[in-house]
Amino acid sequence: MGQVRRRQFLTAAGALLATPLARAQQPRRTYRVAMVLATSPLAEMAGPNPDHPPTRGILHGLRSAGFVEGKNLVFYRRSAEGDAKRYKGLIDEVVGLKPDVMVVAPIPTLLRTAQSATRTVPIVQMGYPRLVEDGFVASLARPGGNITGPAGVDWGESLGKLLQLFKETLPRLSRVGIVTTWWEAPAFQKVRKRLIAAGEALGIELVSVALHPSDPDVTYAEIAKVRVDGLLIPGGPTPYGQREALGRLALAARIPAASEMADTTVKGGLMNYSIDLDEYLRVLARYVERILKGAYPGDLPAEQATKFALVINMKTAKALSIAVPQSILLRADRVIE
Repeated sequence: MGQVRRRQFLTAAGALLATPLARAQQPRRTYRVAMVLATSPLAEMAGPNPDHPPTRGILHGLRSAGFVEGKNLVFYRRSAEGDAKRYKGLIDEVVGLKPDVMVVAPIPTLLRTAQSATRTVPIVQMGYPRLVEDGFVASLARPGGNITGPAGVDWGESLGKLLQLFKETLPRLSRVGIVTTWWEAPAFQKVRKRLIAAGEALGIELVSVALHPSDPDVTYAEIAKVRVDGLLIPGGPTPYGQREALGRLALAARIPAASEMADTTVKGGLMNYSIDLDEYLRVLARYVERILKGAYPGDLPAEQATKFALVINMKTAKALSIAVPQSILLRADRVIE
């Protein structure tokens, strides 16, 4: 199967990964890292090889650098598990633990809470797209404060590209349900307008489908009411917590789904287009490692990922009698047979 030409991380991000370090030299003291998430179940974050990809990626990356949980690393796991009212209490608790690094989910309210709680504990955020605009860093090249981490992609651009690929895969696509919790939120109106315009240019009407905060079955009851011929499922904390269920239910409802989450595609979605997860996790772990080894977060650029992956689930295509165009298959980074 042909591969699309993979775009690489920005030069500075490559430098971040390539900086020579004496990895064989073991750290001499015990280090503390705390991860604070918004919706992921704590059960997914547990153990040395957790189901939660970012937790697993950071632990594996640190282990390869000589930071081993249970030996010279204490790794605190915290999650609000969908309850935003718990943000402040969790952040205050974690700051009280005096971690060397705090890893925080890219939720504006959660990040703002962490920023307000401490200006000294280094914070690695996990991909917020508006770091400069919302005042979390002075600039992407030189954050300047105690917050850094990989900058998230522009949602309007990435979702617009996913919608374009979806239409190319299904030329007759005309009415797509976008499964979100934010469609009417004032903070996302620019993204909403861009997506509506992108849909109109492709001959697609976008219909909002409210994502239930905890029950995917309720979400799919809503989908049945709006009668769509495709689903667009953005990433984000709430859909991430339901990523596998959303894929299974899309297939059960016989509706092709295009997602930003690979697990949704693996479990029954038709396709996804998003940041290459493996590369993202390596970079995320590298930020934590650099800080543990003495780097100041304000000096570490908040790099933007430019490496994306397209995944096609041919099992789902066959189950739904969809003939995926060869042009799409040749561009796919992964095809699930």
